[in-house]
Amino acid sequence: MLGEAEWAAVRLSAVVAAWALLISAPPGIALGWLLARKRFWGKSLLDAVVHLPLVLPPVVTGYVLLMLLGRQGIGEWLEEVGIPIAFTQRAAVLAAAVMGFPLLVRAVRLGIELVDRRVEDAAATLGASPWRVFLTVTTPLALPGILTGCVLAFARSLGEFGATITFASNIAGETRTLPLAIFSFSQVPGGDAAAIRLVVISVVLSLAALLVSEVLARRVSSRLGHR
Repeated sequence: MLGEAEWAAVRLSAVVAAWALLISAPPGIALGWLLARKRFWGKSLLDAVVHLPLVLPPVVTGYVLLMLLGRQGIGEWLEEVGIPIAFTQRAAVLAAAVMGFPLLVRAVRLGIELVDRRVEDAAATLGASPWRVFLTVTTPLALPGILTGCVLAFARSLGEFGATITFASNIAGETRTLPLAIFSFSQVPGGDAAAIRLVVISVVLSLAALLVSEVLARRVSSRLGHR
């Protein structure tokens, strides 16, 4: 059985991952469409910047967030208006969102690129506005990629460690998510059992996320007539 501290870490991780997905999904889907459908100056640079968190050490990403949103950046002004960011649960959410964002954008972009442009063009010639084409044609056809991106981003948020501990610290009940709890238990005498239990939970959650992603993609593809 899990102790209260372990349950708290699991609950907090779920809340942080859910909020991270909620704030990253709209811009992630929009950016995925932009990269898939538009040509513009600086597109390659934008694509590279979006994917930087995948190749940078997570600690670097967390440090950049700390410099931007901490007291040395705009964080001081945010605190004055009553919205502290650094070393709060908001910081944990932002760190998770930033780390999962590239996976979301990449999956959405690939999903939209697989949509036949002739179908979109046909809808446009029938009088559909660009927004209507996107909502009623592009989005349903790209839904497997969108769902996959959302699930992967959620799973990545559950497992975020480096950026979170740098930007949000490791505060019990506030920012100590599942990975940080594993680290904390592994550092204290007699904490190995709790750490192992949380490791098992992490593995189960990650596998479940991957399986859900695959099942959702297959079901949506079958409904759309794809094989």
